Amino acid sequence: GIAATLVCDSQSRIDRLQGVLAARGVTGFQLVAGQLSHSFASLKDGIAVVTAADIFGERTHRPSAKKKRAKDALLGGVADWSQLAAGDFLVHQKHGVGRYKGLERLQLKDVQIDALKLEYDGGTLYLPVYRLGEVQRYVGAEGHAPKIDKLGGVTWEATTSKVKRHVRALAEELLQIYAQRASLPGHRFPPADDQFRELEATFPFDETPDQQEAIEAVLADMEAGKAMDRLVCGDVGYGKTEVAMRAIFRCIQGGKQACLLAPTTVLVEQHYRSLTERFKGFGVEVGKLSRFQSKKDQVGTVTKLTEGKLDVVVGTHRLLSADVRFKDLGLLVIDEEQRFGVAHKERIKKTRTQVDVLTLTATPIPRTLHLAMAGMRDLSIIATPPADRRAVRTFVSRVEDATIKEAIERELARGGQIFFITPTIGQMGKQEADHRLPNEVRPQRKTKPRDDDRTIDEWAEYLQSLVPKARIGIGHGSLTADQLEKVMVQFVDGELDILVATTIVESGLDIPRANTMFVARADAFGLAQLYQLRGRIGRSKERAYCYLLVPEPEHITDEARRRLEALQRFTELGAGFQIASQDLEIRGGGELLGAKQSGSIAAVGFDQYVKRLEAAVAELLGEPIHSEVDPELAIETPGFIPDDYVPDPGQRLELYKRLSAVVDDDELGTVMTEIADRYGPPPGEVILLGELMGIKALARRIGVLALEISAARVAIALPPGHVPPAAPWRRLPDGRYAAPPPARPALLALAGRATTS
Repeated sequence: GIAATLVCDSQSRIDRLQGVLAARGVTGFQLVAGQLSHSFASLKDGIAVVTAADIFGERTHRPSAKKKRAKDALLGGVADWSQLAAGDFLVHQKHGVGRYKGLERLQLKDVQIDALKLEYDGGTLYLPVYRLGEVQRYVGAEGHAPKIDKLGGVTWEATTSKVKRHVRALAEELLQIYAQRASLPGHRFPPADDQFRELEATFPFDETPDQQEAIEAVLADMEAGKAMDRLVCGDVGYGKTEVAMRAIFRCIQGGKQACLLAPTTVLVEQHYRSLTERFKGFGVEVGKLSRFQSKKDQVGTVTKLTEGKLDVVVGTHRLLSADVRFKDLGLLVIDEEQRFGVAHKERIKKTRTQVDVLTLTATPIPRTLHLAMAGMRDLSIIATPPADRRAVRTFVSRVEDATIKEAIERELARGGQIFFITPTIGQMGKQEADHRLPNEVRPQRKTKPRDDDRTIDEWAEYLQSLVPKARIGIGHGSLTADQLEKVMVQFVDGELDILVATTIVESGLDIPRANTMFVARADAFGLAQLYQLRGRIGRSKERAYCYLLVPEPEHITDEARRRLEALQRFTELGAGFQIASQDLEIRGGGELLGAKQSGSIAAVGFDQYVKRLEAAVAELLGEPIHSEVDPELAIETPGFIPDDYVPDPGQRLELYKRLSAVVDDDELGTVMTEIADRYGPPPGEVILLGELMGIKALARRIGVLALEISAARVAIALPPGHVPPAAPWRRLPDGRYAAPPPARPALLALAGRATTS
């Protein structure tokens, strides 16, 4: 007989298949988790190994490509090269920081090439577009214009060696934290049972492919023997909470308690309602802990947690207080970790070494994301919008009565609700706010306020005067807990038409009927904050509208203007990663683990900093360091994208960048198909450029330092210690190797030898 083995790509998929196959009486083979490129069998040995893909079809979702796109977007990669403007800074891996001066067509001998013009201290560098892999956009610290390096790389070498020392120290500190965590065995939660399947079946929507994959990854982590530390990044409203709910339910089924940490009291209320509703009928005890509760209720919740009478608790940083003790905590879910303070993060960090941790975030903060990329945290990205979701239309406008009145009346006419966000309560002060009910009218100020300089109450009065029939409520953090809860509940229940509020609504509030938003003094908000605010609307099938209200142009800083432009530009669904990238660029890299790091980021730019950190981590772990050497190219007919084929220089630059970044023929085929789809059948120059980028990607994989292609021969330079290539290659006097053209077959022969040697 033949022993059959079925290979699946995840443990959770195995669990599902076992149930399905057992129910159909299919037995007599083994199920194992692993990655296998294709099935194989040996009659002589009596074995057959079959991949799940050969039976159930290929999975369309490829997480590695998604991770790469996310990383590109965060590190100012492919996603934003079309926006590169003359005067922006770029970082060359050999020469350092230079100023981009435009894309120029150069005539070299008998051929034309496109080149980036980069201005350095002491000279100008023309970089051919097929060597774009050597440069990245500069993303540094806030308000910091980088120092232009000297051409030739002398100043750059000194800077990078200094940064390398800083990075090494940081890598050691990080690894200490994560090594401590990895050395502790995690709790192995049991596989899913019928009750868990029942919970899955009660989810009212179809899971998107990304969401399903995130759920499977989280459950696989929980079933593994080590403590989970997974980051789930997904745009606002993309279903991160459902991923968390399934993890919480699995934790409770495993006999342990779960804890959901949220940044605001309002969000705690929302999560509490969602969990209570979702777990109804499953015998799960849900508790909450926040300042909305009386002292007596808080003590009652803490006591129940200690005694094990609560299965899951939702709370603010109050959950991190010393008096909070769990009977047996198994899972900590953190919603929007970047919203917690340093002291709270320290408490979270200590908890991390003991239990499974799941972090949810919409706009990934640099430190969190680059840790994920450096292999110290697992990462799941939910980038697919739910069915029927539509992008939010975004407008930048002055405060104009007619515009605001019309937008409010349009929303009310379709039975909707409106958010009106203001950055502060206003000049009347916190003390008075504490003693007033939200809808009480305060005494008018003697002087008439400027259009965009009103207190929160004056905004409410202004809106009431525009639309007298509207029911308006006011919400902000200085109200008493009862007052704030009352106004929020009224808005959630549809008893109010307009909620005039501060950024207390910024994170997590889910009100599908609210589909119009105004943000007063939008120039005073950070980009990620504006993006989070805008994410509170557009959570249903209705088209949503966001109005960013700004003062006169002379009162807006350049930085604020760039933020607003970025938000208008990134209106498409799933723009969270581009937003994170833009925020980095405008606001700067900020602190990664402390203020001392920001100087290093400012010196070399965020992308180079992260690459050095990844290398330092790999070195300390004793892993091979993947240095991405971009082969030098010397070619007779280089290929380019003609102006009449793609007229816009920004789009040409983006395509050059994408082509220079391809890693294999599959990715090259995808880009070339997209080019043909967008601009029509490609001319010969573009086809040649694509072929060269494919050859270069192959050379990069083999580790070639330099590649020369002419009609007479193909020549390569290999690093010292490389295995000498076999025929058809021959050694040249200068140490390089030569083979007859064409280049691709010669390199493929070398690639085969490199793989086997």
